[in-house]
Amino acid sequence: MDYKDIAQKLVPLLGGKDNVVSATHCATRLRLVISDESQVDQSAIEELDGVKGAFSSSGQYQIIFGTGVVNKVFQPFAKELGIEQGEQKEGVDHKEAAKQNMNPFARFARMLSNIFVPIIPAIVASGMLMGLLGLMKAYEWGDPDGAIFTMLDMFSSAAFIILPILIGFSAAREFGATPYLGAVIGGIMTHPALLNAWNAGSAEIPTMDFFGFSIEMLGYQGTVIPVLLTVYIMSVLEKNIRKVVPGVIDLLVTPFLTVILTGFAALLVVGPAGRLLGSGITTVLDMVYGTAQGLAGLVFGGTYSLIVLTGVHHSFHAIEAELLTKAGNYLLPIWAMANVAQGGAGLAVFFRTKNKKTKEIALPGAVSAFLGVTEPVIFGVNLKHRRPFIGAMIGGALGGFYVTFTGVIANGIGLTGLPMIALTTGSDTLNYIIGLVIAIGGAFLATLLLGWKEEKK
Repeated sequence: MDYKDIAQKLVPLLGGKDNVVSATHCATRLRLVISDESQVDQSAIEELDGVKGAFSSSGQYQIIFGTGVVNKVFQPFAKELGIEQGEQKEGVDHKEAAKQNMNPFARFARMLSNIFVPIIPAIVASGMLMGLLGLMKAYEWGDPDGAIFTMLDMFSSAAFIILPILIGFSAAREFGATPYLGAVIGGIMTHPALLNAWNAGSAEIPTMDFFGFSIEMLGYQGTVIPVLLTVYIMSVLEKNIRKVVPGVIDLLVTPFLTVILTGFAALLVVGPAGRLLGSGITTVLDMVYGTAQGLAGLVFGGTYSLIVLTGVHHSFHAIEAELLTKAGNYLLPIWAMANVAQGGAGLAVFFRTKNKKTKEIALPGAVSAFLGVTEPVIFGVNLKHRRPFIGAMIGGALGGFYVTFTGVIANGIGLTGLPMIALTTGSDTLNYIIGLVIAIGGAFLATLLLGWKEEKK
């Protein structure tokens, strides 16, 4: 593959180097901020050697090359754009440039994604440890009161106990505040002086008198929305305090005033209000899920892929994290059904198509979807031919119906597809696997029955 030749052909198809505001890449895709996307010749780009698909999402025009190829294409591509140092044009911040092309709702979803994606490994690890602990208890692999069980229980719950601290750090960084002050606020909200919310149960909650106001001494372990709101307020306070405090005493005064003012706001107003809001959201979801389990899965499983196209699905991490502290994450299995269904539809295209280029994209794209990464098969195959995308929605709906009807829950967030098996325990594991078969098989058959218009070349 001639990477230099691909780069040279790509630039004019994007409308010229002046039409590319900023450029970077991830593990599989070129991520470009384009000034005028109407100048982009997408059909010609998709015909370039090595290109597995192209799409516009989250304020960026993204071209899929795949692991190991994208970085080799980017080097000559950057030279064509005149980027000699780093991965973006001089004086242009790629993230900020991308935000300018996004609507307010998409910006909000991207913000939540930026906060929660760095935390996902910690929650996934805890979820898998919970699954291991569940298996050991179910099959009596050892003494439940022994040291191994005790330590595994500590390991699996640690991330959720300090979740406000993790969110505080990540949110402060996203909001442009000092991350360690965000962690301090999370620490205040989970302080040992407050009753641990996880162990409160029906116990009487102690209170303290604050100038005539009765304040509950209840911690925020495992909560999400209270700390998000509080750290946002902290970021606003810190920025405004820093504007008026002289530089010579900034290091002393700004952190002091920021922490003390935010701490009072957290325990007196924002924390209780955020707890109420979070409980309201989960209560509504529980009502929808509990009163119409199969129907909820049918609708959410069928429409999730449409939500993925908008990029709004990133905002669901906050809701899923909140659910984990209650009855468990029953949303992730539904999302997983929608994702693997895209792989099932892509697999049908692979077996049916006679187009060599489509075959090269469809099979690895389908495998990627089975592992939880759907962009290659969605944008490179299914959405391009439309009917396979509809077939995938049908498969996702069928799988979603089954996993909600059987009450499958996950012990974490982030992982979907086959890897999510590790986040399930007991009968949920078997029902989840059956759901995968239904989603993949349903999408495969629906795609074959619907058919699609084959490309001429």
